Amino acid sequence: MTVLLEVCVDSVDGLQAAIAGGADRIELCSALDLGGLTPVPGLIAAAARAPVPVYAMIRPHAASFVWTPADAAAMLADIDAMRTAGLAGVVLGAALPDGALDVALLQELRARSQGLGATLHRVFDLVPDPARALEAAISLGFERILTSGGAARAEAGLAALGALARQAAGRIGIMPGSGVSAGNVASIVQAVGASEIHASCRAAFTCDDSKGVELGFFPARQGKTSANAVRLLKDALAAIG
Repeated sequence: MTVLLEVCVDSVDGLQAAIAGGADRIELCSALDLGGLTPVPGLIAAAARAPVPVYAMIRPHAASFVWTPADAAAMLADIDAMRTAGLAGVVLGAALPDGALDVALLQELRARSQGLGATLHRVFDLVPDPARALEAAISLGFERILTSGGAARAEAGLAALGALARQAAGRIGIMPGSGVSAGNVASIVQAVGASEIHASCRAAFTCDDSKGVELGFFPARQGKTSANAVRLLKDALAAIG
């Protein structure tokens, strides 16, 4: 069984490392420490030259998944920018105040992104009724749902992920993500029957610019995409077959 590996990145260095490590698809973001926001133009331009498909996160800020009309307008413009740049797809999500999917806004975003691939992001992990949200995602024409099964890490959400996969029955992809590594990917894939996996493959390090940390310019602990971590994960996926 071949399992596709999607790696999320938020810099040109990270993009290059993911490709060098053998990533099959890129989720392009800025600010992965905030869960991933819409990437900046220079990073988009670099990703447009990538030899693998690139899906861009469409998330204008990290305050909420409940978007204002101004946020929605920005997201529509960002979708247009990704199409103009030649990227393969977009990563979308929107919620109502009660946590349910904002189907009306998602319909608008999906209409604008016709012709591009589309992933429903981990807004899904906050919905009060995952079974209902899954059916909505199918009706909206998403290719896949990125989800941890509602847990902090996919490894802890295997029961929910398996239930989603059974309900989906091949109508939409269930792509486990969050905390996926070479050490646990086999158990996740086997429990869910996943055909694609999402991971950051980031190596943690401590920022040595103490003044910059003190002034709030840099986080004390940071992550950087590791080509070796991508390779190890690819090797673990290859061994599953």
